[in-house]
Amino acid sequence: MSSQRQIKIIQIGLGPIGQKITKYIVERKGIEIVAVVDPAVDKAGKNLSELCSLDKDLGIKVLPDIGLAMQDNKPDVALLTTFSSLEKIIPQVEEIAKYGVNIVSTCEELSFPWDTQPELAKKLDEIAKANNISLLGTGVNPGFLMDFLPIVLSGVCQQVKQMRVSRIQDAITRRIPFQKKIGVGLTLEEFEEKRRTGTLRHVGLTESMHMIARKIGWRLEKTEDILTPVVAESEVSIGDMRIKPGMALGVQQTGKGYFNGEEVITLIFRASAGEKNPADTIEIKGIPDITCRIPGGINGDIATCAITINAISSITGLSGGLKTMADIPVVSFWQ
Repeated sequence: MSSQRQIKIIQIGLGPIGQKITKYIVERKGIEIVAVVDPAVDKAGKNLSELCSLDKDLGIKVLPDIGLAMQDNKPDVALLTTFSSLEKIIPQVEEIAKYGVNIVSTCEELSFPWDTQPELAKKLDEIAKANNISLLGTGVNPGFLMDFLPIVLSGVCQQVKQMRVSRIQDAITRRIPFQKKIGVGLTLEEFEEKRRTGTLRHVGLTESMHMIARKIGWRLEKTEDILTPVVAESEVSIGDMRIKPGMALGVQQTGKGYFNGEEVITLIFRASAGEKNPADTIEIKGIPDITCRIPGGINGDIATCAITINAISSITGLSGGLKTMADIPVVSFWQ
């Protein structure tokens, strides 16, 4: 996409992903940040350039709420990088939508909520349609690697019997919040407590299974989301952290989707410290069989930020409503 004018962006949420998105936007032509919002006491009121360690001063201060940010600005798109929970982003979507601004969000549960949370999905769709905006949830996973990309690869198949996608990551290369999110360095008792309370899991596997199934034409009878620790067999060091044998190196999460009594979708997300052969692999059993492997895997932080920005051009000019990656024009890099 070659833009004839600056696309005006409002950013909402300046956690690690939000800050990296800011840096990426500054590197792009044709995009202008007009306002940023984050009510956190360590962010509101701060200079955006200082907060994100930018080389140039954009002259933008972080505002505490969306209403203030909209007073003197009319952005084209809002980038919403706040919560993983569908329920938690609804008030933010309502606030943004009333200004007629399209939304691209990294909320994992928004990627395909039609089967997992149909009532909330309907509510969000109605909000978007009432305000004639497009609302999209995207990211590298969910949003691309374990759902959209397998769907695209199936386009050359005469028949598809089964899909299996594995994302194997070495957590040592990822940021510390990600390592904490997957339980690196926890005792197995600590790991189990976090698993039980739902604070330690990758969000989005079930949404990805339903996205694939809906496009293929499988109406899943049952889904499973199985979470287990990856346990250290020998001592592993990450900076000053020492992970002893018997402690958690990370997590393995397996999603299974069933159609006509058979397991037709298998999604394996494994992230742990010291994985020897990280890779992203898509296997389709059908006519023809397809195997697509990305050695080393796609860097999650880079890809999530990039696809969020790249999706801007694919949601403009669409009819209002809740969209998924399977609904919109193909997202690609543009400048």
